[in-house]
Amino acid sequence: MMKLYWSPRSRSFTALWLMEETGVPYERVLTDISTGAQRSLEFLTVNPMGKVPALQDGEATMAEAAAICTYVAERYPEANLAPPLGDIHRAKYLYWLFFAPSCIEPAIAQLAAKFEMNSVAAGWGDAKRVFAVLEAALEEGPWILGEKFSAADIAIGSSLSFAVRQFKMIQPRPSFDRYLDRCEARPAFQRAQEFASGQKL
Repeated sequence: MMKLYWSPRSRSFTALWLMEETGVPYERVLTDISTGAQRSLEFLTVNPMGKVPALQDGEATMAEAAAICTYVAERYPEANLAPPLGDIHRAKYLYWLFFAPSCIEPAIAQLAAKFEMNSVAAGWGDAKRVFAVLEAALEEGPWILGEKFSAADIAIGSSLSFAVRQFKMIQPRPSFDRYLDRCEARPAFQRAQEFASGQKL
């Protein structure tokens, strides 16, 4: 059984939602970052960066939410969270899956810290463009790949929920609101939210 190391009110939400979407049993290992549990020697053997989420699957250990999404979606193909190898949608699936940590998260940091960077030098370009590109991609919907929900929606939906609804760092936009409403209506999202908010441990 996979072990998911997580902490309430953290980026663990992405991995919690992912695991709930798979429908397979998994063990949640509370690693409360408010108490410094992520700095314990035991946890650092799982993720030397001392960050959550992290995942242990037998002898395999890993971290980084998008990498966990990729691994788990392929580990449980019956959950239909990733287009299979050779599928025409796989390129865009991988693009959007990694767009969340590579573009959305740095754009959020840029907005929060109010710093400017040369858009050519910054890997994410600039925050305005990141959210404009995402807005255009979500216009058609219902999901980032069209009709099919995938782990890319878990990564994008988690990051967008953080930026728009939890911390109100970017203005709501119609396509964002429609998309987030669909994400939040999913039973797996709701179960993960109960864990992430600390209502259930």
